[in-house]
Amino acid sequence: MEKPAESFPFPILLVISSCLFLVPISGQSDTITSSQSLKDGQTIVSSSGTFELGFFSPPNSLYRYVGIWYKATDRTPVWVANRQAPLRNKNGILRIIHPAGVLAILDTSSKRIVWSTDASTRPVINPVAELLETGNLVVRDRDDENPENFLWQSFHYPTNTLLAGMKLGKNLTSGLEMYLSSWKSVDDPSPGDYTYHCDSSGYPQDILRKGAKVVYRSGPWNGLHWSGAPNMVNNTMTSFNLVMNKDEIYYIYELANKSVISTLVVNPDGDTGRRTWVDKTRSWQNYHSVKADDCDTYGMCGAYGTCNVLDSPVCQCLDKFVPRHQEDWERVDWSAGCVREAALNCTGDGFLKYAGVKLPDTNISRYNETMSLDECQSVCAKNCSCMAYSSLDVRNGGSGCLLWMGDLVDTRQLSEDGQEIYIRMAHSALLGGSAKTSRRQIVTVGLPLIIAAVLVSLVFGTIFCFRKRRMSPKITNNVFAAQNYKESSGGRHSEDLDLPQFDLYTLTLATDQFSIHNKIGEGGFGPVYKGVLEGGQEIAVKRLSEASKQGLREFKNEVICIAKLQHRNLVKLLGCYIQGEETMLVYEYMPNKSLDMFIFDEEQSGLLDWPKRSNIINGIARGLMYLHQDSRLRIIHRDLKTSNILLDIEMNPKISDFGMARSFGGSETGANTVRVVGTYGYMSPEYAIDGIFSIKSDVFSFGVLVLEIISGKKNRHFVHPDHHLNLLGHAWTLYNDNRSLELVDTKLIDSCDPAEVTQSIHVALLCVQQSPDDRPNMSSIVWMLRNECILPEAKPPGFFTERRVPSTDEHYSWSTQNPSSINDVTITLLDAR
Repeated sequence: MEKPAESFPFPILLVISSCLFLVPISGQSDTITSSQSLKDGQTIVSSSGTFELGFFSPPNSLYRYVGIWYKATDRTPVWVANRQAPLRNKNGILRIIHPAGVLAILDTSSKRIVWSTDASTRPVINPVAELLETGNLVVRDRDDENPENFLWQSFHYPTNTLLAGMKLGKNLTSGLEMYLSSWKSVDDPSPGDYTYHCDSSGYPQDILRKGAKVVYRSGPWNGLHWSGAPNMVNNTMTSFNLVMNKDEIYYIYELANKSVISTLVVNPDGDTGRRTWVDKTRSWQNYHSVKADDCDTYGMCGAYGTCNVLDSPVCQCLDKFVPRHQEDWERVDWSAGCVREAALNCTGDGFLKYAGVKLPDTNISRYNETMSLDECQSVCAKNCSCMAYSSLDVRNGGSGCLLWMGDLVDTRQLSEDGQEIYIRMAHSALLGGSAKTSRRQIVTVGLPLIIAAVLVSLVFGTIFCFRKRRMSPKITNNVFAAQNYKESSGGRHSEDLDLPQFDLYTLTLATDQFSIHNKIGEGGFGPVYKGVLEGGQEIAVKRLSEASKQGLREFKNEVICIAKLQHRNLVKLLGCYIQGEETMLVYEYMPNKSLDMFIFDEEQSGLLDWPKRSNIINGIARGLMYLHQDSRLRIIHRDLKTSNILLDIEMNPKISDFGMARSFGGSETGANTVRVVGTYGYMSPEYAIDGIFSIKSDVFSFGVLVLEIISGKKNRHFVHPDHHLNLLGHAWTLYNDNRSLELVDTKLIDSCDPAEVTQSIHVALLCVQQSPDDRPNMSSIVWMLRNECILPEAKPPGFFTERRVPSTDEHYSWSTQNPSSINDVTITLLDAR
């Protein structure tokens, strides 16, 4: 516990007032003894210099607080002692009170205790306060370093930040709960509206509350991750775990690399997520938020409703359920949820399997860690209050039993291959019967009238639309239906995508009748034109040509993949036009066109100094990380190359051209295909040769991109007088000889940071390693590019072989490579294996 001054008895205050004049802390120490005091302006530092403790004031505040922060950062506190009792001056001191073993903040001007820890319940001979290398501030006996005997520790009383090794949960013996609470504002560290808990009232799950109201829930732990957070799995940077025993239940994470500065923070507005300190920019960067989209809002669709960001509206009833109040659902009020079409009768009920969902709220649940799934079903069937069951642990084929003893709330759709839940159903529903049977006569009688009404509506609608098109060429919000579109490898999409649809008149007017003067590019899809809408907005119109190497398949694929994605490093799709054989996509216009037109051009390349190229590399990495990890649909681009990286007015990169992309759900990260698509020079070996593609295929392409951006040379057309290696082989050779800087474009010499460039080359070589298993994932790459750290040794790259190239008279030379803005064509190979 922590106490304000008013709660302390008078005798202790007398002891304090007689001990104000103590020896101040001198030098770099990590400890405060009972004969020392820490004054405002002084600090103590953990043994290896990671954490620092001292007095501070928040921005725009004169109040003084005692806090802990990472010493290498901007002093953003990760823990605050007197968050509810600030000092109004700089007369505060921090000291240990002996023999009580109390750590206290004193205001020497008023001779009062501002804040303190509890007094020890056992005798203390020589109490000290020590700042550990973990960031934990502990009070202990000087001669007893056993953590179990600590008198008090800050890790038991977190504020708004969860550090590595800190527990989020509850001690079942003492009843002490360790949870996070937001600051009231950026200027006020007192407890705010939001709290973040590992809730153990049922089967454990993380929850975010605003006051007493739950606003976010992670889903129950499934042995690998929280059910509703499939991307928060162990990776090269972070490992996560849930610990449950008779004494405590808690969630904890650890950092694999101790030099990484990364924390989980609850912000004053409730935004909760992981942030990482970036040395290069001297700033905190948001790594991810626990709430990925609107479907992570707790209980949005009510009981037995399910949320899917790809649906419109996002809330639907689970199969075999109907809205409780249809009128409310039509008004987009889903709070009342859904009810079964056929009512339960307990004795004859069975269970229906639902796949790929975030498991419902486990607040009212029971669990058993040893039962099989069949035993779990038997137990649930015998209890009329049991509404559903599922495996407790998904590892090794599944084990354990989780039972829901009430309505199922806060379910969302994640993927077809996500977790499974078995929901109690009436016998008639399982046999295919439906409560809708009694309505057949009504439907039969009403059907002719409905058809007649639809036909009349179509006639008048056609006349109205025709007149509107002629009189006022505007954008209309229509639904682009990409139904039952099936990839050759077996992927299936069946969604109605809300996408603005432009009319032909608007696009013809905007592009000056698709004038050759407005043509800004040509790709596998067809020509691309610049256009200007009536309001002055600039657009890029991609028009499917009759001779296109791509077709309706790629058109639909691009819309499906990108329509629902929103990220600053992805090109934004504004709408489309579909009429017969004529199909067009409308994008935001990128005034600087594509990356290849800069880095491979002798004059233009000079406009991209190292800071700009570094920003482009990092932006592409962030965009790919979003596609692979943070978007609800896991997207593999499959055709990442310089011509598919567009640049906005500030030279920020935007990944474009998703015609070849593939989407996955859940834990899927790749597949096989007999239809290999992509561009030579960027394709990974396993994809080009065997048709095996995965997120690691994109990582390989990214590595090639980085080497091209740094060198200003193309991988495939690279020629060197001393060998016949491609760019990857040349970079690898220089890396082995500790001569990586020789790869750098000569135009970067004056602007580059040698250490940054060398590290970027090293990261790129890790990306292009022969084996996909050796390549890092994009989240690790983003971190490695931002932070100075020790990287693993790179293994030989894929396609690291000498090849015959034309003589320098026929083609290019190392010193006189001709500028080129024409990329290698996109290719399609059938039966690659």
